[in-house]
Amino acid sequence: MRNPFPEEFYKQRTKPWTPDVRGDFFRDQTAIIHSTVFRRLKNKTQVFFAPENDHICTRIEHVLHVATIAASICKGLNQYSHNLDVEMAYAIGLGHDLGHTPFGHAGEKALNKILGGNNAFIHEINSYRQAEYLANKGKGLNLSYGVKDGIICHNGEKDEQYLKPTKTPNVLDEIKDRRVVATSYEGCVMRFADKIAYLGRDIEDAFAAGFISEKDIPADVKEALGNRNGQIINNLIIDIVENSKDSEKIGFSDRTYEFVTKLKHFNYKYIYSHHKLQTYDLFCDKIIRTLFDYLMNLMDKNAYEFQKYSESAIDLDRNFGNYLKDMFEFYNKTKDTNSQIVTDYIAGMTDVFTLEAIKQITIPKPIHFI
Repeated sequence: MRNPFPEEFYKQRTKPWTPDVRGDFFRDQTAIIHSTVFRRLKNKTQVFFAPENDHICTRIEHVLHVATIAASICKGLNQYSHNLDVEMAYAIGLGHDLGHTPFGHAGEKALNKILGGNNAFIHEINSYRQAEYLANKGKGLNLSYGVKDGIICHNGEKDEQYLKPTKTPNVLDEIKDRRVVATSYEGCVMRFADKIAYLGRDIEDAFAAGFISEKDIPADVKEALGNRNGQIINNLIIDIVENSKDSEKIGFSDRTYEFVTKLKHFNYKYIYSHHKLQTYDLFCDKIIRTLFDYLMNLMDKNAYEFQKYSESAIDLDRNFGNYLKDMFEFYNKTKDTNSQIVTDYIAGMTDVFTLEAIKQITIPKPIHFI
C-alpha cells in the first residue's frame, strides 16, 4: 500500500517553511491546536445543541476521536509492512472540522439555504478555507498539502465500503463538492475514521438524552458491532485493519459494512430525525437567518468605517467590527462579497456566542434605574 505520489509531494506548503525538530506533520498538528478556530470547536455542536452537560460530545471531542481512530488504523496497517504516516493522519483528523458551523449540520443547512442551496456552503470546503486563508487573521495556518487535501476530502457522510487515493493530484481551490477523494491513503483512512467516530458516540449521547435505550438497537447490530462507543470503535478499527492489510484499498469487510450501514440508518431514524432535534433545527434556521440579515444590513450601513461599529451599544456590532478590522487586509485583497464575509463570520461562531448574539439583537437590555 503506497501513496501515488512521493512523500515530498504531500509536504508542499503555500508559504516557505524551514523544517524543525517537529517534522512536517507534527508541525501541522501544533499549528491546528494553537489556532483560535480549533479552540472554538469546544463550544460547537456535534449533534446536541449547546448541551448543558459536560459529558455530551462537542465538536472538539469529535475531532480528537477522529484523529486517534485514524492514527490507530494507520498503526495497525503499518504492522503489516504498510508505510502510512500516523502523524499526517492525526493532523487531518484534528483539522477536518475547522469549518463547521454553530449548531452542527443544522447550521450548515441553514447557511446553505441562505446562500441559494445547491452546495453553496459545504463545511468540508469551509474547513479548508479556514485552514488555508481565514485562520490567523487572514494569514492561514500554512499546512502541508497532504493535510489540507485530507481535510477538504473528508466527507464522512457518504456510504462507502472501500476507498483508495485518486491518482490525479487534487487542485484544492477548485474543489466545489463532496465527490472528490483524497490523494493519500492517510486521507482515505481519516474519512473512515470520521464515520467510525460519530456512529457509536452519537448513540451514547442519545442514551443520555433519552432518545433511545439500549434495547432499541437492533440485536444483530449489537452482536456484530457492540452497543457502546468503545466496543464499536474497537470492532470497526480491527475490521478495517484485517480487511485492508493485504489490499490496495481501505475499507470494511462485507459483513461489517452491512451492519455499519444498518447502524447508520438506525441513527438517522431514531437520533438525527428525532422530533426534538427537528424542532431545534427550525430554531437554528431562524437564528442563522436573523443574524445573517442583521450583519448584512450592518455592513451595508457601515462598510469598513470601524469607528461606527465601535460606537454601537451592541456587543455583536463591536465584535463584528473588530473582526473586519483584523481581516481588512485579507478581504481588501480578495475582494470577497459582503455575503461571503458575513458567511465566514457566522460559520466561525460557537453555539454559545450565536445564542448570545441573537439575544442582543432581539431582546433589549434592561433599563438601569438610579
